[in-house]
Amino acid sequence: MGHAVSVPLVATERLTKRYPGVTALDDVSLALDGGIVGLVGANGAGKSTLLKVLLGLVPATSGKAWVLGLDAATQGSRIRQRVGYMPEHDCLPPDVGAADFVTHMARMSGLPADAARERAAETLRHVGLYEERYRAIGGYSTGMRQRVKLAQALVHDPSLVLLDEPTAGLDPAGREEMLELIRRIGSEFGIAIIMASHLLGEVERICDHLVAIDGGRLIRSAPLAEFTALTRVLTVEVEEGSDRLADALARAGRPARREGRLVLVDLEGPPPYDLVRDLVVDLGLRLARVEQGRHQLEDLFRPVEGDTPDVGLLEAGPPGGHRAGDAP
Repeated sequence: MGHAVSVPLVATERLTKRYPGVTALDDVSLALDGGIVGLVGANGAGKSTLLKVLLGLVPATSGKAWVLGLDAATQGSRIRQRVGYMPEHDCLPPDVGAADFVTHMARMSGLPADAARERAAETLRHVGLYEERYRAIGGYSTGMRQRVKLAQALVHDPSLVLLDEPTAGLDPAGREEMLELIRRIGSEFGIAIIMASHLLGEVERICDHLVAIDGGRLIRSAPLAEFTALTRVLTVEVEEGSDRLADALARAGRPARREGRLVLVDLEGPPPYDLVRDLVVDLGLRLARVEQGRHQLEDLFRPVEGDTPDVGLLEAGPPGGHRAGDAP
């Protein structure tokens, strides 16, 4: 008997999407196998376009995409039966209660009426809206509206959910609650998640795999741990005198560079720990910390010398700040 071939949860092959004057996706090839995946990039990087192509809502210009083994170009309706989608922009009917709206979305996914009502109530309980479920959505806060959008993405018990900027418009406390909800959905319910975000800090908090795109091009797809791996640089922080310490290290044959209060020492060659300790003592400096540096996620998006810096990625956005969306 032959071995069963494992099919990636999501795969793309040279996926390209062009609009007049804009290339939203440029030759993107990747394969993802589940867990909580962070799809990260600046606004306009192509994140929303990628999610819409995966759902079969937007046709690719060229290349291929598969979700759960289904072809996004020809089997979009079957994909949407098995995948939940939380769009970035508000699309909720203001004069309907959350219970009725989420029940309707469950019916649209093929659930019978009674099962749809039960699933809607259960899902609204999971997202913390059970007590408010009969109130008209028009009277909901931004945080409550985001939870309704999350509930409708989960109500049909999908294998995968695609979340587009799920914390958009939320204050810090609301963002924290939404991230915890998403983490629980991934860990407790075992639902695979792809979360698009321009906030690196959010992705680092809850994701275990990261897909970085910029200007429609894939920069890297790898487990999060690989992005935050230890570097071959020792970071030494002193309260004052970092220039004196760097000079003393250079005289001792261990060139170092300064970044404010930090002195960065290359770890290639013999360990420099004893030398650093002795020089700090000899110079009478006050040592704040010594640690091996880590790669920062922001490093992925730092422009190469000579490039024009992009808008870049934010660590945290302003509470309730309005942002422009991705390419259509």
